[in-house]
Amino acid sequence: MRTSDVKRIVVNASVARAAGGEDATSSVSINCTEFFETFKDNTSFHVVMTLELSEEWDEHQSNFAATWIANMIATKRFHYIKLPTNSLLYDKIEATATRERDINAMLKDFHLLGAALTTDKVIVSLDETIRTLFAKASHQVGKIRDIIWVNPERTTEEEPITWLKNGAPPEVHRQLSEYQPTK
Repeated sequence: MRTSDVKRIVVNASVARAAGGEDATSSVSINCTEFFETFKDNTSFHVVMTLELSEEWDEHQSNFAATWIANMIATKRFHYIKLPTNSLLYDKIEATATRERDINAMLKDFHLLGAALTTDKVIVSLDETIRTLFAKASHQVGKIRDIIWVNPERTTEEEPITWLKNGAPPEVHRQLSEYQPTK
């Protein structure tokens, strides 16, 4: 497979924690499981991992997600990247927040942005709080505006399975700069 045919996607540990496999009963668990299964079915999708993300996965992943990531590794659909230090970008993003807890939240998940920017600018996460903070920051920090962010739990609003089945295109309405949090 040519590199240009590969779509490298950052999958947050929140999705790995929620995926429950065949025995899942809660809607979030069922949706995350379906997301992982659909992801696995398209061999052009590769998962991106960083040190920080790997540590979060190791701490929080379900048994189903552990098996899924092992499959990604075994089928050579796993990209481990070392993130460069990007204190200038972090400083710009930090300057967009006024509350200490928002700054801390963005610091904790800054690696998601770094991984997305280093690969194909796609993040999959259940965390709507950090998505909202980064979306707000994207209006002042141009570099992150066009990062695609998809939540597997928002089945009606975002249709994540359809998006995957269509090849995970970089649709404008999925960009951080376009995100409108629900009230």
